[in-house]
Amino acid sequence: MTRPPLPLSPALNAAAGRLCPDAPLGALSGAALAIAGGSVIGAHLRWAGGEAANVDTGWRGRGIEEALAQTAAG
Repeated sequence: MTRPPLPLSPALNAAAGRLCPDAPLGALSGAALAIAGGSVIGAHLRWAGGEAANVDTGWRGRGIEEALAQTAAG
């Protein structure tokens, strides 16, 4: 789990957008990402008035969702 600095780098921004397509990536106030094998496999994003979280299908049910939420909460 990582809490990358904002704004996200172009590569992380693209990966976060793939996982949470409805998130306003330019207005994020917080982000937690799960990375495995050099790829972003999960994201928990926060912005004023909302948040979104998603984990790639093959990685669900392994506790990543909870770890992302804890990391995002800081």
